[in-house]
Order: sequence, then structure tokens, then C-alpha cells
Amino acid sequence: MIRRLKLAYELYNYFHKNELIHNEELYKKYGIDKKYFSSISSEDFSKIDSNEIINKGRTNHLDEISIFKEQDSINKESINKFDENGYCIIKNYLNQSSVDQINKTIDELLKSKEINFKYGNKIMFAIHKSNLLKQIGDNASLKQLLDYLIIGNAQLFQSINFLYGSEQKTHSDSIHMTTFPHGGLLGVWLALEDIGIENGSIHYYPKSHKLPYYMNRDYNNMGNRILLGNKGYTAYERMIENKIREQGIQKEIFEAKSGDLFIWHANLLHGGEPHLNKDKTRKSMVFHYFDSRRVCYHEITQRPALLKNGI
Repeated sequence: MIRRLKLAYELYNYFHKNELIHNEELYKKYGIDKKYFSSISSEDFSKIDSNEIINKGRTNHLDEISIFKEQDSINKESINKFDENGYCIIKNYLNQSSVDQINKTIDELLKSKEINFKYGNKIMFAIHKSNLLKQIGDNASLKQLLDYLIIGNAQLFQSINFLYGSEQKTHSDSIHMTTFPHGGLLGVWLALEDIGIENGSIHYYPKSHKLPYYMNRDYNNMGNRILLGNKGYTAYERMIENKIREQGIQKEIFEAKSGDLFIWHANLLHGGEPHLNKDKTRKSMVFHYFDSRRVCYHEITQRPALLKNGI
């Protein structure tokens, strides 16, 4: 019951003012009567027409973006189809030397216990412990492309490293962390070794980003003024399974080579395939970015996202 108390999260937020105070200006902009520490969810924005707030379109062209100009025709085609498909793949984004440096850094940070596993198999926020990792995520050329894709200002928010497959069931990132207005979040997945069927490829559903954003209300998990909803995450997963069947959409699997990059839209349905051969690792790194013009928050726990200084 304590984990469902909104007041517990608000007290925690109260003592993290530096990471949350930026939201008060955004709340005022969107007409939301909230303090920086207040609970926040999609319900708070349900009566606001977000199309009136952000609908400016792009002011530049892909041919003006350096990282795009460097790509071969296959990668360019994939990037060009991002809006249509909800994802793009940049093969050979990093060379093997750079990948080896990242893996060595993670190994050293684990050995020194500066980072550790959370939620089972996730290494959270390693970018806060390594300039190298932060520079990979904050690469100016990559950020220029992400700005274009997100139609805004892509700000690095989070990193997750894996040594083994996530095996996470199909989901949209928007149930975990989302933005108002919607669509202001991007995920970037980097393969740190060859990843195929045996060691837990990622899967995704092309064009599923065009489906509605399925939030707490869609599986009766809103809660009330005092408590968060009481539905477990499995209820959300079951709902998504039903939506996939209803829509008749087809899953694709990305068998990546070391150094390949996968970028996806906030609402793209995706997940991790079973890690069948546990004798093999599945080293990878995920970055999440959001548009700094929008409110970034966690839908299930109904709390604003903490933005650590320097990120």
C-alpha cells in the first residue's frame, strides 16, 4: 500500500527540487495547476488540445544533417522512412574499436562497483559515471538527427546497459515515461556485440506508433487523488497483446551486428525476444531522449521525471 501512496512520491520529489523545478514553467505554459513535486499523469492533460501547442513542423531538411549525409543508401532510406515506420536503423554506426571501449568501460565500472544491476538485469544511468558513455549519448551529430526526428530539442535523459537480453514483453515506452504533448520521446538502442535469435534480439511492430497512446486509463489503472492504480504491469502487457491481435499487426525482429543503431518513436510497440543461449551475452546500451519543450513524466507511477544536472 505504501508504494501506491502518491504522497510518498511527492515527499521524495520535494527533496529533488533542482531536478524538477523546470516543470513549473511548463505547467504554467500548459495551464496546469501543479507544483514541481506534485503527482502528474496523462489525466492532468486530458482536456488540453496538444495540437494547438506543438504543431510547427520541421524547419530543416535531412540533407542538411551531417550524420545523414555520411550514410549509405540503405541507412538513408531507413532514416527517411522514420515518420512512416516509427523506427530507423543505422548499420555500422560505431566501429568495433568504439564498441570495445564502451564494453571495457562497463566492465571496469561494474568491477569498481560504481554501477550495479537494478530491476534484475538493467544497469541504470551509467552515463553519470563515465564521460565516455555520456559523450556517446550526447554526440552532437547524433543529437542533430534526433532533433530532426523528434521535431524539437532532444535532451538526453537516461541510459540503460544490458549484459543479457531484456526479454521484456511488447510495450510502448509511453507507459513508463512519456511527454506532454505526446510524441516527444525517442529511444536509441546500440548493439555492443552481434545479437541474433540465440541471445535475445529486439522485436518491434512497424507503424504501431500510429496507434493510440495506451495509458493508465486504458487498463483501468488511474487510481485516485491519494493512491496510484492497483493494476499490476501484467495487466498492461495483456492489454497490449489484445491490441496487437485486434490490429493484426506483424512483428519484426532486428538481428543486429556490433555497432548497429536502432532509433524508435515513443509509441512504437517493441520488446526483447527470449535469450535462448545463456552461455552468450547480449551486450547493448539504450539511451532515452525527450523534447525539452515538453513535460516528461512517468505514467504508471504518476511522477515527473528527474533531470539530473549536467544531462
